[in-house]
Amino acid sequence: MNDFTTEAIEAMIDPVTGEIIDQKDLAQRVLAQAREQGVSLVGPGGLLNQLTKNVLETALEAELTEHLRHEHGQTPIAEYMRNGTRVKTVLTEIGPVQIEVPRDGDGSFEPVIVPKRKRRLDGIDQVVLSLSARGLTTGEIAAHFEEVYGAKVSRDAISRITEKVAGEMAEWSSRPLDPLYPVLFVDAIVVKVRYGQVRNIPFYVVMGVTTNGEREILGIWAGDGGEGARFWLQVFSELKNRGVEDVFIAVCDGLKGLPEAVNTAWERTVVQQCIAHLIRNSFRYAGRQHRDGIVKALKPVYTAPSEAAAKDRFTEFTAEWGQRSPAIVKLWESSWASVRAVPRIRRGDPPGHLHDQRHRVDQRPLPPSRQSQGALPRRGGGTKMPVSRDSVP
Repeated sequence: MNDFTTEAIEAMIDPVTGEIIDQKDLAQRVLAQAREQGVSLVGPGGLLNQLTKNVLETALEAELTEHLRHEHGQTPIAEYMRNGTRVKTVLTEIGPVQIEVPRDGDGSFEPVIVPKRKRRLDGIDQVVLSLSARGLTTGEIAAHFEEVYGAKVSRDAISRITEKVAGEMAEWSSRPLDPLYPVLFVDAIVVKVRYGQVRNIPFYVVMGVTTNGEREILGIWAGDGGEGARFWLQVFSELKNRGVEDVFIAVCDGLKGLPEAVNTAWERTVVQQCIAHLIRNSFRYAGRQHRDGIVKALKPVYTAPSEAAAKDRFTEFTAEWGQRSPAIVKLWESSWASVRAVPRIRRGDPPGHLHDQRHRVDQRPLPPSRQSQGALPRRGGGTKMPVSRDSVP
């Protein structure tokens, strides 16, 4: 540890409270000190390289102390002794960093932060995956590392990283599932994929709402844009084989063969067409200036408390918009069989009914990227809601 990095680390600690000072203030002070002493920010002997080296070595020393059960310089306990260090170069997100890894006498020490025989930190794997997802070849990724990080990463190493993730994805895709999902959502995202040439590929996502109101992605399937009943039957058969015994409501777009495949897999499941897709399809038959009015007039239809009330609201919609937009009326009439699921769930059913618990879906924990900084993940409290097949007509 050189004099500058020692001073930089000391600058992190408030001399009175012993706590780490404000991060922005710290960065300004360290950068100013680096400029005064002519120390570069990046590069082999740069500030970031030295700080990374010191942090890793300090963490490794703390791990060895925990393993040996005594501090450095204290009397060893029995055979638990230190045995010097060995030099190792690891590839980090700021480039190669040479560190001294402490050793124990009998070789039983297994560090976690920099495991034995590992030359890359986990952040590098994430960089490789990110570049691969952007369509770069293994050769282009290797050239990127040499140009940006000054480090050589072989094409074989890059292939092993991507293959490892593919194996983890396969394991995730075959994991056991819950026997009951009250609600199942089926939707597609279109992703640019390089198959010889770059083209748009639809990936179908099946997401289930668990009995305690949390959303869970059950699987992702790649398509070619021409999927039919056979494709969807294969998807739902796979979900059944993974343990899904019953689904109350399946929410989907009007994809060819999908409703029939749902009822082949779970014959009592009610298929509800996605209202957002149906409204979007309605816009094809109306001018842009009429869209707000159409949305406002359709909302009482799909939020009605019962199927009878929904039909009454739709009659009112037809009276108002039938002459100006007959195609929209025809679209909703032809789709009514798959729109009726939500209105048929009555608001007056006993507490604990699926409809009364619908607000629990909005209480699912947010992903880490959307949580406020410094906050713990929010978990929905309470017990699992008591639902049964009789909950849905």
